[in-house]
Amino acid sequence: MIVSPSEPFKLVFSLYQHEYLGYLIEPFVVKLMANGELSFQSQNISATNVGDFKGSITKEQIKLVELASKIQQEAIFKKFNTNKKLKKDDFFKKVFEKEKGDVILRDTLLAYIDNYKKEIFSNIRGESVFIMGSDGIPTWKEVKILEESAKVYFHFNREEEKTIYYPIIKCGGEKVKFQFQGGIIINDLPAVLLINSNMYIFDNHVDGRKLRPFLNKPNIEIPKKIEDTYYKKFIVPLIANFNVFATGFDILYEKEEFTTRLVVSEVAPVAQNTLFDSSQDGGVNEVILELVYTYGQYDFKYDNFSDPAYVYLQKTDDSWVFHKIKKNLSAEKAVISFLKERGLDIRNGRVVLSKIKAIDWLSTNLNALQEYPINVKQSQENTNSYFLGYSSIDLNIEEKNDWFDIQAIVIFGQFKIPFKKFRYFIVNNIKEFELPNGEIAVIPEAWFSKYSELFETIEVIDEDELKLKKHFIGLVSMLSQEGIVQTSINRKLSKLADFEEIGETELPVNFSGELRPYQKAGYDWLNFLKDNGLGGCLADDMGLGKTVTTLAFLQKIKEEKPEHPCLLVLPTSLIYNWQKEAARFTPDLRVMIHFGTNRSKDSEAFSFYDLIITSYGVLRMDIDFIKYFRFNYAVLDESQSIKNATSANYKAVMDLNAKNRLILTGTPLENSTLDLWSQMSFVNPGLLGSLSTFKKKYQTYIDKKRDEDVIKSLSAKIKPFMLRRNKRQVAKDLPDKIESIVYSQMTEEQEKIYEETKSFIRNQIMGMQEKGTLRKSSILILQGLSKLRQLANHPSMVVPEFIGESGKGIDVITRLKEVVSEGAKTLVFSQFVKHLSFVAEELKKEGIPYLYLDGSTKNRIELVDRFQKPDTEAVFLISLKAGGVGLNLTAAENVFILDPWWNPAIEAQAIDRAHRIGQTKTVFSYKFITQNTIEEKILELQNTKKQLFDELILEEETFFKSLSTDDILSLIE
Repeated sequence: MIVSPSEPFKLVFSLYQHEYLGYLIEPFVVKLMANGELSFQSQNISATNVGDFKGSITKEQIKLVELASKIQQEAIFKKFNTNKKLKKDDFFKKVFEKEKGDVILRDTLLAYIDNYKKEIFSNIRGESVFIMGSDGIPTWKEVKILEESAKVYFHFNREEEKTIYYPIIKCGGEKVKFQFQGGIIINDLPAVLLINSNMYIFDNHVDGRKLRPFLNKPNIEIPKKIEDTYYKKFIVPLIANFNVFATGFDILYEKEEFTTRLVVSEVAPVAQNTLFDSSQDGGVNEVILELVYTYGQYDFKYDNFSDPAYVYLQKTDDSWVFHKIKKNLSAEKAVISFLKERGLDIRNGRVVLSKIKAIDWLSTNLNALQEYPINVKQSQENTNSYFLGYSSIDLNIEEKNDWFDIQAIVIFGQFKIPFKKFRYFIVNNIKEFELPNGEIAVIPEAWFSKYSELFETIEVIDEDELKLKKHFIGLVSMLSQEGIVQTSINRKLSKLADFEEIGETELPVNFSGELRPYQKAGYDWLNFLKDNGLGGCLADDMGLGKTVTTLAFLQKIKEEKPEHPCLLVLPTSLIYNWQKEAARFTPDLRVMIHFGTNRSKDSEAFSFYDLIITSYGVLRMDIDFIKYFRFNYAVLDESQSIKNATSANYKAVMDLNAKNRLILTGTPLENSTLDLWSQMSFVNPGLLGSLSTFKKKYQTYIDKKRDEDVIKSLSAKIKPFMLRRNKRQVAKDLPDKIESIVYSQMTEEQEKIYEETKSFIRNQIMGMQEKGTLRKSSILILQGLSKLRQLANHPSMVVPEFIGESGKGIDVITRLKEVVSEGAKTLVFSQFVKHLSFVAEELKKEGIPYLYLDGSTKNRIELVDRFQKPDTEAVFLISLKAGGVGLNLTAAENVFILDPWWNPAIEAQAIDRAHRIGQTKTVFSYKFITQNTIEEKILELQNTKKQLFDELILEEETFFKSLSTDDILSLIE
């Protein structure tokens, strides 16, 4: 460090001229000599190292340093150069080459710099500024910044054959002689003038380009023949911005009252490119909403807030009159703010919207606009007249024995539209129609989200009779709560929407166990659904006792002496667990295990049992004869196994012949909302419509757009039939769980390989983006991202010949040794089996015994039982996919997640192997994250996408399919 922060120094800003970027300011810290004067010892200061000196400089100075850092050559090169093979000098030459330069990039780059220079020069008064010497010394010549803002006064003299004009500059009441005095304009907005060692900073609205012509000549002459054009295009904005004195024409200063209009104008349609049916409106697709400010008798379109006045030019017989009207800036800004607060993204006084969005916005906000007041006018040039009045739908729903009766009236102003006709527009997403008076009515966008679900499910018997099936109670309740419909619903059925009021059901006589309060509530809920002939999903967090709750319910069914047995379908790995739990809690339940090569091929054998337990695989093979057997209940455990609606599992369970249906799962949604459709369609067929309709109405809007209204609508439909409690809700029955993130640093060798690989993958992905093949190359992208994830764990996972160490590996072993020394048992999860093998090798070196389980392990139960016993191996290495579900490992106090998975719910499941009922100790989970790698980006994405599942009462989401292009690019920054 050339200048020490602990010794006296001074912050200075040095002005220099860059070959391509113009005049720039660079900050330096300069060491002070014993007498307080500046030494020749200095060093550059930037946003990178300003923290070292912040104890001796102000927040305002730090801000200036950060702003100046943004526009230095190196920063500009890094931000704008996309060709990584191009060197700095070559980049700037290529961009600024006179004839072949990249004009668009150059203009973008210079506009970016000007934006930062504007803020710098607006705040640099009071700082020490110097001119940089040709030898690079930052303090070659000191600059004096005049405290007062410089002002410009233009003088015009209109003569018979020409008009002459020139500026006079004043600062502090004195004239500034700048012509032929070596004056330099070093910034345009605000204008900054440097004369010798004096720096004049003008008011913000003064543009230096207006002054630059006068640096080398005393005045400008306007010939009579171009007077018309010059006065309109040049002198009007000059008078609006500056103090102007004139002879030969008049400037009248006027003060007028201010009002606002919002003018609706059609955009001429493009041939053969219409988005909507052109039969009614001539193919108009877009309209312009444009602000017009009226001052007295003068109308002005919005220009910008930098001009202090409007100027209206009037031509007389032999001269000109400029009417200068001072802007009511506060009122104009308030109009803009008001419109933006109401969702209109108006810029530069206008916004171009699709006709549907524009009219929808105007109709929704018409009352507010009138109250403001902002007058809405349709342009006289429009080919159509649009309806902008009051519109509404009045709905009343009344419950009958087996359905709901619907009464509906649709109103647009004075017109009432028959429901059958209007339903067609809503269901088919037709946004507009012609009213009897010829006006074009645009259906409010909100109506499609509010009513489309209801209208799709309503059955139209005739013009006067509309019906709705009873299992749409969730949708009806939501619409009623929002005040969208008036309802008259039976109190008993309405309890589905109010879980707390569901009545209690006595536990079965032969149930050998106890239910915790929340389990008993779940049991009551299951019985309520059964009594009303409705299916449901028990989706409590893993470890909260879905098995014991369901067994109590099945025992209750047995004691009601049904005609048919119940069927339980589950993954093979859970058969033994269910058989064991049934023997424990419901010994009176006659259970048949339909599994194995010697299983019966005659479904009539089921008749002698109360509960038939089989696997999804066996059901697929035997469905041809099982489908003809009538079951009282069909229960699916880990029902996410039927998430794919095209899978053999789904097709098999949908062929089951069951009076009632129930599903159990801790993760009803793993990949996308389609998982939810398949499972809820099993328990209540028709509830979510057809698969194609569901994709159209829900999947796109939720998985990709995360539309909150659509999420709310879907949630309302499924909520009555999905019961989910998380551990937070039943915390009094569970031990504490403490989650921590351990950040590891890469070793030097690891970081080098990681950065090289990231750069290669980034270039590949950027190339895909440029070619427009990014979304078509998801497999290649995932492979690249997976490689980065493995490198963050250990380079040897990708580069077998690597002989160095991994930063995370060191941290994991260090912490494992620590917890083992404390006598605590630990679960270690990784998605990568190879990663577990590295940990296993290190444990062997340290002499720490361990257990190991992955997809190839055969003796799972034996390993689990061994780990659960005291005085056995304290570390259990487990593949995330093989051991994330179905294991009870409450002997563990610690859970190590070695690498973050795209879906945080999978990690939560792994932690729940230890944090579940039966655990008596606090569970500590440690998630290991390698700094400055893709793992940190994954954590960020997990957090940003968490809201979706909370609102849908779901557990997880397919991560990669929901990523936007920006999300993908952020992973490789």
